[in-house]
Amino acid sequence: MGNWFEQRIVETGRLPLFCFFVGFIVTFAFIRFSVRMIRANVKWWPGNVTPGGHHIHHVVFGVIFMIIAGVTGFALNTDNTAANAVFAGIFGLGAALVLDEFSLILHLDDVYWSEKGRTSIDAVFIAIAFTGLLLVGIRPIGVDNITEARAAGESTVTAWLIGTAALVLNFLLAGITLIKGKIWTGLIGLFIPILILVGAIRLARPHSPWARWRYQRDKPRAQRKMARAVQREKRLRGPMIAGKDWLQNMIAGRPDAPSSSAGQPD
Repeated sequence: MGNWFEQRIVETGRLPLFCFFVGFIVTFAFIRFSVRMIRANVKWWPGNVTPGGHHIHHVVFGVIFMIIAGVTGFALNTDNTAANAVFAGIFGLGAALVLDEFSLILHLDDVYWSEKGRTSIDAVFIAIAFTGLLLVGIRPIGVDNITEARAAGESTVTAWLIGTAALVLNFLLAGITLIKGKIWTGLIGLFIPILILVGAIRLARPHSPWARWRYQRDKPRAQRKMARAVQREKRLRGPMIAGKDWLQNMIAGRPDAPSSSAGQPD
């Protein structure tokens, strides 16, 4: 295990990314434990931060940690791997606090324990998956083209042309996939060519922007596509969404019923 960590993480220069990854996951686990203790009114747990009766959400502390880590790292501009790892870990801590309340930023409302609050968990899961793929050495399509072309001794112009063309195509397909409402497929597909290609070609989800633009036309073909999209959503994505909701509830807590007016923890 030690040799693997040394060879795959330290020697490849991924130690700062590893510290970001660990800092992010540990902080997310802690803050979700904390808010669930607050929600359950556990008396021995410290509770919300409310100086003068004003509730300060933990996204504020997240922004502060990210600024401290980012500005300090830029200011020192050091090649010291240990220092960079520390800054990355602090940045990961802040990023976890921010993304855990991503839904509050998105909706500009305290929707933490509402159904809309699930957006925060989606954002956290995506960040973990994205960082995890980078950590094991999988990079977006096109990046390796530039690196390998340079290593082979090709001209810088050729290397950039190859890499840029691959990146542009990759992000174009990712954009189409995201517009079709397939968030996970679009983001993870940046690393896996076949996944993003299938996502861009197949039917859009019925509530996606693509479906609103293309499937709600007063034409038989568009109507057939919408009917197929709705049927596929119920048959295939229904069980997947139910499974995802169960996992989110287990990790982050079940959202309040729509009519609930319970207080929102930090």
